[in-house]
Amino acid sequence: MAAEQMHRTVHETEVDAPAGVVYGLIADPVQWPLFFPPNVYVERLAFDGTEERLRMWATAGGQVKSWTSRRVLDAGARRIEFRQEIAAAPLREMTGTWTVEPLGGERCRLTLLHDFRVVGDRAEDVAWVERATDTNSRAELGNLARIAGRWAHMDQLVMTFEDTVRVDAPPQLVYAFLERAERWPDLLPHVARLDLAEEGDLPGVQRISMDTVVADGSAHTTESVRVCFPEAGRIVYKQTRTPALMSAHTGAWTVTGDARRSTVTSRHGVVLRPDAVTRVLGPTADLAAARTYVRDALGRNSTATMAYAKRYAETAVGSR
Repeated sequence: MAAEQMHRTVHETEVDAPAGVVYGLIADPVQWPLFFPPNVYVERLAFDGTEERLRMWATAGGQVKSWTSRRVLDAGARRIEFRQEIAAAPLREMTGTWTVEPLGGERCRLTLLHDFRVVGDRAEDVAWVERATDTNSRAELGNLARIAGRWAHMDQLVMTFEDTVRVDAPPQLVYAFLERAERWPDLLPHVARLDLAEEGDLPGVQRISMDTVVADGSAHTTESVRVCFPEAGRIVYKQTRTPALMSAHTGAWTVTGDARRSTVTSRHGVVLRPDAVTRVLGPTADLAAARTYVRDALGRNSTATMAYAKRYAETAVGSR
């Protein structure tokens, strides 16, 4: 049998930001779901400052894929090499390199190289990987260039926050309420519709389409991918269709505690869309107003969800 062919793709873009800023963004994969549209969640399994091991979940070709990668970081050369340790089908092998080249002033060139082999070298599988790699690479480089180009205002565009509720019930009951989100339209007044589908090939992965009603009575349709970790009491998610004010929204539900009490925390990460601020909030609105609006809207809804989870869990305990 002939050896499977090594295929290569190369994508590059010029960025209106210093090379160090761009390298810093690609060197911190835990933040990729905020900056790279395909990435849903990245878990850092090990890191010694130069080499790291990552578990990643991302969309590719309309599917959710997960794999484990190793990376070697060279900050001096602004170069990162990666290799998928456990590649997602139909891949046999995937390696690649990120490089950032200064162009003078506050500009640089970002290049992303992929080398891959496909199981059996079937033409349709090679074409699928090439399409998925091209789509994701263009999305990643394009969005990173937009974010990095606004690096001087990054602290205004990116925001993270969390809310916490105490519950007089064990964590398992609270977690069950959050995991079985298909019941939310009957239990949560701010959820008008919710469709949930399990990703068949990946345990714990859910796709959700939801209509949410905010304080002014308007409804927003969002679509999300969630990854559930029952043993850790944690559900992470990435909105793949966001409201107009946000270019990215990630989040996590975390439930901890003992047999009698638990703590549930909702954490949000957001990248604002500056060109939508006045269109959504009015001609006098600015980024500060947008930050307040998003913080209040997301915090109100997630706190309401946690309050109903508290009521559900405490009622279940009381009925025993």
